[in-house]
Amino acid sequence: MSYTMLSSSPFHFRFPFPYPSPPSPVISNTSSPPGVPPNGGGGGCRPPPPPLVSYIPSLGMLVPFPKKKPCCVLPADAAAPIESKWGAWRGEHEEDEEDALPSGLRREWLPRHVAVIMDGNSRWAKARNLPTSAGHEAGYRTLREMLRLSCVWGIRVLTVFAFSYENWLRPKVEVDFLMMLFERVLRENIRDFLRECIWVRVIGDSSKLPISLQKLAKEVEEMTRNNSRLELVVAVSYSGRRDIAQACQKISQKVKHGLLEPEQITESLIAQELETNGVEFPYPDLLIRTSGEERLSNFLLWQSAYSELFFTETYWPDFGEADYVEALSSFQKRQRRFGQRIT
Repeated sequence: MSYTMLSSSPFHFRFPFPYPSPPSPVISNTSSPPGVPPNGGGGGCRPPPPPLVSYIPSLGMLVPFPKKKPCCVLPADAAAPIESKWGAWRGEHEEDEEDALPSGLRREWLPRHVAVIMDGNSRWAKARNLPTSAGHEAGYRTLREMLRLSCVWGIRVLTVFAFSYENWLRPKVEVDFLMMLFERVLRENIRDFLRECIWVRVIGDSSKLPISLQKLAKEVEEMTRNNSRLELVVAVSYSGRRDIAQACQKISQKVKHGLLEPEQITESLIAQELETNGVEFPYPDLLIRTSGEERLSNFLLWQSAYSELFFTETYWPDFGEADYVEALSSFQKRQRRFGQRIT
C-alpha cells in the first residue's frame, strides 16, 4: 500500500481506505463498530476524508494527527481499547463540564493561565521515609490530576516548573531519574494529549537535556501543535533570568546588523523573543507555589509581573482538587488593577 506524504515532514501521512494495520488501535484494520459505516463514512471517528496520522520514531507507533478540531468523540466500542483513566473527551457535552465546575467558582472569572511551582516532592518523601524518587512519582500523579481538572474547568494554559536550570546542581542520581521520568511522562500520555486536545510545549535550555528527551519533546510538540483545548507548557532546565538574557541577545543581534534601531525596542518586542512567545495567553493570571516557600525562584520573571500569587503549605504530591479550588477561589476574590485606580 502506498502512502501520501504531506508537507516537508517525513512523519506525516494520509492513509487511503481501508486502513492498514498500524500499531495504534485508533486506526487499526478492524470491522466497523456499530453505528459507523464501512470505510469511515457518515460520522464517528472516521470522517470521509482520509485521516492524517503521524509516525513518532521515539514511540515506534502511529497516532492520529489532529487538524483544527482534533478530538472526536469515539463510539463506545471503538474507544474501549484505548480508554485511559481520564475517560474519552467530552467535547460535545459542554453542559456536563459546566456542571463539573465546583460550587463557588464562576467560569467567567477563572484565570486563563495558571502557572505552578511544583515544590515539596523530596520533603514529602522524606516525611514518609521514602526515597526522593517516590516523591517525584507522586508529584507526577498530582500533575496528571491537575491537568485533568484544568481541562474540565476551562483553564486555557497550564505552565509547570518541572526542573530549573539550577537543579542541574542536584545529585546526579536524582537528575538522571528526573530525566527518565520526563521522558516516560511524554511517552505514556501522548494519546491522552491528542484525545484531550492538549498542546504540549517544553521550554528551557534543551541543549542540556538527554538527546532522546530532546527528540521526543520536539516530536510531541509537533504532534500536538494544532490542539486547542489547553496548552501545557513544561519548563525544564528553565531560568527566568536566562530567558530575558537570551531575548536581549537576539534583539542586540538585530540592532548590530541594522535590522532594528535601539529606540524601536519595546516591551512587546522583548516579549516576542521570550520562550513563552506563541503561547495563547503568555502571562500567568495566577501563580501557585506549594510546600510553604514564598518566592518565584527564577520562574517566569518577566511574564509574572502582574500575576496573582498563591502560596500554600501543602507539599506538591498532596495538592489535590480542594487545594486547587482554594487557589482559584482566592484568585476570584482579588481585584486586579494593573497599576490603575479603580473607583
